[in-house]
Amino acid sequence: MFVRTERLFLRPGWPEDVDDLVDAISDEAVQRHLGVGELPRSSRAMRDYLSEPRDPRLPHFFMYLRSPGGPQLVGGIGLERIEEDVELGYWIARPHRGRGFAREAVRAVLAQATTLGHRRVVASQFDDNPATRGVLEDAGFADSGTERERFSHGRGKPVRARIYVAELSEQPFLRTPAQAALSA
Repeated sequence: MFVRTERLFLRPGWPEDVDDLVDAISDEAVQRHLGVGELPRSSRAMRDYLSEPRDPRLPHFFMYLRSPGGPQLVGGIGLERIEEDVELGYWIARPHRGRGFAREAVRAVLAQATTLGHRRVVASQFDDNPATRGVLEDAGFADSGTERERFSHGRGKPVRARIYVAELSEQPFLRTPAQAALSA
């Protein structure tokens, strides 16, 4: 499964991506804010991770910037089943933060989730990562008013995380941020 956005190409990881993926994921800031699980930090573990079978209704993508100089790894994004919920998680490599790639990818994955038959997607945000709140709200997630403990592998302990919900039947992710601001 592949998804193309205005600037990004979202696709599964390939064997030739291993070194770039390990390099980007080894950043402690990436690991610190992962709320779904630890990502592999060695070439062997990454190869094993990439070869694992995936539920086609819960895709995992790596984001690549489509550029004249060739594709550049931007980050990763995917859906995971956590208890009864379908949860979205993402990470952005340090050189690409603050450029709107997360918002673009989140909207694209929510559209894909709708196509796959999901009606609701949740996401979590740690208090010390306020940028995630902005990304989620811009993509149409609403603060549920609840918090859950999430084990942070990068911190080595459970951490409280605020839970956001996107009701996909409303398709707020299809609106641009300007349109969303007008309807608020």
